[in-house]
Amino acid sequence: MSHATDPASELPTNPVSALAWRLDHGFGMVMETLGAAIVLIEIAVLFSGVVARYALHAPLVWTDELASILFLWLSMLGAVVALRRGDHMAMTAILNRAKPGTRAMLQTVAIAAALAFLALVLWPAYQYADEERYIITPALEVSNAWRASAIPFGALLMIVAAVLRLFKFSTLRQIGLAITITAVLVAAFWLAQPVWAMLGKLNLIVFFVGVVAGCVFAGVPIAFSFALATFGYLALTTQTPMVVMVGRLDEGMSHLMLLAVPLFIFLGALIEMTGMARAMIGFLASLLGHVRGGLSYVLIGAMYLISGISGSKIADMAAIAPVLFPEMKKRGAKPGDLVALLSATGAQTETIPPSIVLITIGSVTGVSIAALFTGGMLPAVVLGVCLCSVVWWRNRNEDLSGVRRFPAREIGRLFLVALPAILLPFVIRASVVEGVATATEVSTIGIIYSALAGLVFYRRFDWRRLRPMLVETASLAGAIMLIVGCATAMAWGLTQSGFSTDLARFMANIPGGRFGFLAISILAFIVLGCVLEGIPAIVLFGPLLFPIARAAGVHEVHYAMVVILSMGIGLFAPPIGVGYYGACAVSKVDPSEGLKYIGGYMAALVLGLLLVAAIPWISTGFLKG
Repeated sequence: MSHATDPASELPTNPVSALAWRLDHGFGMVMETLGAAIVLIEIAVLFSGVVARYALHAPLVWTDELASILFLWLSMLGAVVALRRGDHMAMTAILNRAKPGTRAMLQTVAIAAALAFLALVLWPAYQYADEERYIITPALEVSNAWRASAIPFGALLMIVAAVLRLFKFSTLRQIGLAITITAVLVAAFWLAQPVWAMLGKLNLIVFFVGVVAGCVFAGVPIAFSFALATFGYLALTTQTPMVVMVGRLDEGMSHLMLLAVPLFIFLGALIEMTGMARAMIGFLASLLGHVRGGLSYVLIGAMYLISGISGSKIADMAAIAPVLFPEMKKRGAKPGDLVALLSATGAQTETIPPSIVLITIGSVTGVSIAALFTGGMLPAVVLGVCLCSVVWWRNRNEDLSGVRRFPAREIGRLFLVALPAILLPFVIRASVVEGVATATEVSTIGIIYSALAGLVFYRRFDWRRLRPMLVETASLAGAIMLIVGCATAMAWGLTQSGFSTDLARFMANIPGGRFGFLAISILAFIVLGCVLEGIPAIVLFGPLLFPIARAAGVHEVHYAMVVILSMGIGLFAPPIGVGYYGACAVSKVDPSEGLKYIGGYMAALVLGLLLVAAIPWISTGFLKG
């Protein structure tokens, strides 16, 4: 799986394409500017709430409400930017193997499929926003239509982005054929309503397995694959008004807790830009660089520390690889081994707060965010120790004759330089635990802290990079939140169908009791991590499986750690896991080079996961009460 990518972009050769490029440029500038501006406003609003409440003891009652209104607009405008830039997550394994002509046609069909959903949902989205105008918000005392209007406006703007994208990258013949194929499929499903009426619960397999799989493997972005399947199921097999689906979409994208997603994404980019990541890694390298496999241990430790700051694994890896890899290659490390270890550490550190997946689990299951943050530290240590054992074995005969040992004085100097960066994860966690800020607000403390450290201490703050970072934040946040919204609607459809009852019955009857339930959960979420990635899998199955886990006697924090680590292994396991290809991309290493090295690291991760699953104390030992 990967982010959908642009077809080979060349200078337009016909007037229609040239016009589309010009219109898209202006349209993109406006959308990106709006998205970037909302990210900045969100940071200012939330941080002002923290300052007013904690420093001035004069809480601002309207900050959360305004942040919530802006968040839905950020999610929808970010989704527009992501669609225009080709940043929506999609399975590209089949596309990448296809011939150029076939690939271009499939990409055109994927855009047409997304366009079909947007066209179908536009009227229900308008109806939903119209109904919301009667609801008045308690603090600002404005109509909720100001917030809900983001959905129809966002859908309309995504239609514009999709149409411009079609004419930018596809020929008129490809566009006509793709629209015809899409229209024929939609009409065929609509005409087959008598068949769906006879199938009963088998419709779940047709729509939520068949349609989702067909769309995903055809290259349709994950969010739109979920949306098409859910819309089709509700519209063709139930009496549910489509405005209800829009409501569930809104519900999924409106958890204020998830506002932490874009803010931590931006924080991840900020620590790389200010030089904080480089300082941290430099200190760790001075400590361990002279031992066999030392820089590999530094890589594992650096990913542990960086993951305590950034919410994006790609951002984590992008901060570390350019700093460590050149020196590691000088010492004879194979590029394939480096990218395999980098990928494995991505899976290892999934539970380290403030992980986006932890925040998502808390938002959709009701598990305490503070408990998840506390419980996530030690499981990552256990998996890290397992990875270190593989590093030790593979580097036991390394030649260290040309490696410099840093004197204590220089190590001390590097420690002082790195100290502000090293303190950041502890500042973030302490702010949540001590009640200074919520899990959403704490990201703004990290942002202000990092900006000041970059400006005052490290003297590195490239103002020219600020706008691209904000745009990237808006785009990635929009792509993620649209998946969350569509997956929430899909999960609601599954629940209303009685699927949750059937699933509960199946899981309750698994032999082996608590351990049998954990074993089947590990297998299921490794597969889901490969196919769906963490956030959509959690949104879809978290509300269904966590109550079953509690009934089976599994502590909810323990279960969360097992689920997250299982998904992480799937996410970073080739040949399907997108995380592996992300590691290859930031490392500039061909994916085939890492395949022969990654098996040992994945085996170590599985061993660590089994230890975490078998010993609940690893996840719950430090919880209060």
